[in-house]
Amino acid sequence: MAKQIAPQETSRAKAFEYWMKAPDPMVTFFKTLDVTNLVKASRKGKKFNMLMMYCIGRSAVKIKEFYILPVGDKLMQYDSVAVNAIVKNRKDDINSCDLHFSDDPDVFEKEYLKYTALSAENCCDRDLSADNMVIGTSAIIETEIDGAVSLYSGFNNPFVIWGRYRKKLFRYYLPVSFQFHHTQMDGSHAGRFLEALQNEINSIR
Repeated sequence: MAKQIAPQETSRAKAFEYWMKAPDPMVTFFKTLDVTNLVKASRKGKKFNMLMMYCIGRSAVKIKEFYILPVGDKLMQYDSVAVNAIVKNRKDDINSCDLHFSDDPDVFEKEYLKYTALSAENCCDRDLSADNMVIGTSAIIETEIDGAVSLYSGFNNPFVIWGRYRKKLFRYYLPVSFQFHHTQMDGSHAGRFLEALQNEINSIR
């Protein structure tokens, strides 16, 4: 469920005033994550990108700023969070697939496997943004990347992007870019999210 809220009645009042009409309101942070646990889990049959998205969702739901989002000229409040996947379809094109986040890893995995497969087969998007604050993700598996910026095109949602992970000695590392709208959160919130993301990855077995 989404509802419009009065910015002046929230902790984002000043940010709304400063950033809603800024020509470039998006901020991008870069962080290199140790994803050794995810690589090990993927070798046991789990999808690496599914695990990344699960950890992203787990990290986001602990931070209240992820439940609000500037939409147009309004500030919206959401009750729930979804995570978006970019899916390569059977026509070798891409589709966008939103997935309800569940704290239960088995439930989230079933959602991921079911709806990404449907999007790929039917070449259709799945949009849950009317009722969920959607976190965008994109995995560029064709190559290693160091980061990505300038993703803004009216899409205010937070966005995480990554490429191939890298091996160094006996560990695996993954540079990620996290882009967010400054009205939604400050750098401290983004930093907490990225730190929580590493902690969630560390907890995967």
